[in-house]
Amino acid sequence: MYAWFFNTVLPGPLWFRIILALLLAAGIVFLLMEFAFPWLSQFSPFNDSTLEGT
Repeated sequence: MYAWFFNTVLPGPLWFRIILALLLAAGIVFLLMEFAFPWLSQFSPFNDSTLEGT
Protein backbone atom coordinates (compact mmCIF):
# COMPACT_ATOMS: atom_id res chain seq x y z
CA MET A 1 0.00 0.00 0.00
CA TYR A 2 2.77 2.44 0.87
CA ALA A 3 4.69 1.60 -2.29
CA TRP A 4 1.57 2.18 -4.37
CA PHE A 5 0.97 5.53 -2.64
CA PHE A 6 4.60 6.54 -3.05
CA ASN A 7 4.86 5.55 -6.71
CA THR A 8 1.38 6.41 -7.98
CA VAL A 9 -0.12 9.23 -5.93
CA LEU A 10 2.91 11.41 -5.19
CA PRO A 11 4.04 13.44 -8.21
CA GLY A 12 7.52 14.39 -9.36
CA PRO A 13 11.00 12.97 -9.21
CA LEU A 14 12.26 10.72 -6.43
CA TRP A 15 13.81 13.46 -4.28
CA PHE A 16 10.59 15.49 -4.38
CA ARG A 17 8.45 12.46 -3.48
CA ILE A 18 10.68 11.74 -0.49
CA ILE A 19 10.38 15.32 0.78
CA LEU A 20 6.63 15.31 0.16
CA ALA A 21 6.18 11.99 1.97
CA LEU A 22 8.15 13.30 4.98
CA LEU A 23 6.06 16.49 5.05
CA LEU A 24 2.83 14.48 4.89
CA ALA A 25 4.00 12.20 7.71
CA ALA A 26 5.01 15.21 9.84
CA GLY A 27 1.61 16.81 9.19
CA ILE A 28 -0.24 13.68 10.22
CA VAL A 29 1.83 13.34 13.40
CA PHE A 30 1.22 17.01 14.21
CA LEU A 31 -2.54 16.66 13.75
CA LEU A 32 -2.64 13.54 15.90
CA MET A 33 -0.61 15.16 18.70
CA GLU A 34 -2.65 18.35 18.55
CA PHE A 35 -6.19 16.99 18.33
CA ALA A 36 -6.57 13.21 18.67
CA PHE A 37 -4.31 12.36 21.58
CA PRO A 38 -5.39 15.21 23.91
CA TRP A 39 -9.00 14.22 23.30
CA LEU A 40 -8.22 10.57 24.05
CA SER A 41 -6.24 11.37 27.21
CA GLN A 42 -9.43 12.03 29.16
CA PHE A 43 -10.32 8.35 28.73
CA SER A 44 -6.87 7.09 29.73
CA PRO A 45 -6.46 5.49 33.17
CA PHE A 46 -2.81 6.63 33.30
CA ASN A 47 -3.77 10.17 34.31
CA ASP A 48 -5.63 9.02 37.42
CA SER A 49 -3.60 9.58 40.55
CA THR A 50 -4.25 7.96 43.90
CA LEU A 51 -1.70 10.07 45.78
CA GLU A 52 -2.82 13.30 47.39
CA GLY A 53 -0.63 16.37 47.42
CA THR A 54 0.47 17.80 50.74
